[in-house]
Amino acid sequence: MSFDGLFTRAMTKELTDLLLGGRINKIHQPYKNELIMVIRSGGRNYKLLFSAHPSHSRIQITEEQYDNPPEPPMFCMLLRKHLEGYNIEKIEQIGLDRIIVFEIKGRNEIGDISYKKLYVEIMGRHSNIILVDKERNMILDSIKHVSSSVNSYRVVLPGAEYKLPPEQNKQNPLESSEADIQRVIDFNNGRLDKQLVQHFSGISPLLSSEIIHRAKIANRLTLPAAFIDVMSILKKHHYEPTIITGKEKESFYLFPISFLNGEIKTFPTLSIMLDHFYFGKAERDRVKQQAHDLERFIKNEISKNETKIDKLRDTLNDAKNADRFQLYGELLTANLYLVAKGMKEIEVVNYYDADGKTELIPLDPRKTPSENAQSYFSRYQKAKNALIVVQEQIEIAEKEILYFESLLQQIESAAPRDIEEIRLELAEEGYMKLKQKRGQKNKLPKISLEKYFSSDDTEILVGKNNKQNDYLTNKVAARDEIWLHTKDIPGSHVVIRSKNPSDDTILEAAVIAAYYSKAKDSSSVPVDFTKIRYVKKPAGAKPGFVTYEHQQTVFVTPDSERVMKMKKGQKA
Repeated sequence: MSFDGLFTRAMTKELTDLLLGGRINKIHQPYKNELIMVIRSGGRNYKLLFSAHPSHSRIQITEEQYDNPPEPPMFCMLLRKHLEGYNIEKIEQIGLDRIIVFEIKGRNEIGDISYKKLYVEIMGRHSNIILVDKERNMILDSIKHVSSSVNSYRVVLPGAEYKLPPEQNKQNPLESSEADIQRVIDFNNGRLDKQLVQHFSGISPLLSSEIIHRAKIANRLTLPAAFIDVMSILKKHHYEPTIITGKEKESFYLFPISFLNGEIKTFPTLSIMLDHFYFGKAERDRVKQQAHDLERFIKNEISKNETKIDKLRDTLNDAKNADRFQLYGELLTANLYLVAKGMKEIEVVNYYDADGKTELIPLDPRKTPSENAQSYFSRYQKAKNALIVVQEQIEIAEKEILYFESLLQQIESAAPRDIEEIRLELAEEGYMKLKQKRGQKNKLPKISLEKYFSSDDTEILVGKNNKQNDYLTNKVAARDEIWLHTKDIPGSHVVIRSKNPSDDTILEAAVIAAYYSKAKDSSSVPVDFTKIRYVKKPAGAKPGFVTYEHQQTVFVTPDSERVMKMKKGQKA
């Protein structure tokens, strides 16, 4: 992972420079494996994010907004009891391991001085956040419990003694010489990048590959020199936080990684870089977990309607024979004197044909000539009616598919809180039933909208699902404010809170509309805009569906970085 021991060292310094001596004012636990601490330091508030998520474990200062649950989890309550109002006395890293320790001092509920340690272990799926009583080295609690049956080396449970993960006995790369490198690396064995990871602490496969790349032809001379050059930069804390975006993968590190091909973006701090890197990623992962069953249900509904359309089109093809049934009925009626009961077919002249061609008409031998004619007239009438009914059913099924496809798009851009609104909508439309906890009533979620600001500080509101779209367009927006939506593409309703926005603001709002649409990964996306007064919701229409007129169209390319800046109210 990119968040290796050397990256942890750099983050420890960044946090020490900003937070040392700071006071912990508030603690929240928005999600199962993540904490937010609001720390007052140097005259301003910082939001410190701790994540023990299996795929996105990290620690950083964040500017992102997180929704807190109605009831705080037990671990959050315990941290509030032991840490709120306390001061951070020390922030240090354990060796070059991915472990940061916060030493915290304050007064307990009876006024006595109390010392705590908060261990943040950033180790992928083994990541943890552990509160320890410093004087007794006893675990008070952790965000993840680990019993002896899971880990025989150490137990992470309340009341147990805190024990560091086992030492790996690797060399410190920052204190190693060229001779040390030549001594531990077997140059005849190959796989030099893996040997660097194996023998030196704090080095990730990403960094080892970069060192090998800088050595060009890696041998006993070039590899140690490249190794020392990289370590000399890191030893002095000379960082250039960078995100490298390739065709298939995106990576980050303390400086540009030259062996990776892709777009390079640098940032002023590690935390700002991590906010950009994880913008949407961690939240998408949480949404994927919460909405897995919902997504499966919606895809199943789409599949059912597609199958229905295929069958209806087969019926439609049969119904297109209606004119032939009518022709057979009329020709039989005109030639009843030639038909006898028991005949299986008859060939008669088609008097509608200018050349006088004949038609071979199949007959039911059990029916009289008149009954055969009436049978064809009856089949004609049924086929004629079917043409209308079947076409209507196809249109209804096609609208259902569009509706469910729009829900899939909304799930793709949803925050965790939006998922419950989508479930509620499907329940209200009669597609599914909400699971209700015994003895409790399902509370209606409060509708909230995403808020952005253009470069001239004009407010822009976004609805990320159908309930939010209806609420924004029909309740919140004023008649002469500007409404935007991707042209003929499922997406969010976007409203500029201005009657006469600048051209730049319209383009920025269009970028947001394109980003929150099915075309978010495309370029030159058409976005329509018009006044709210020209946007109408037809009677009986599905949630989120509207018609509009007097629109103009602009073409924009979605840009997540630009959207993120507008969300924070920065200049776009």
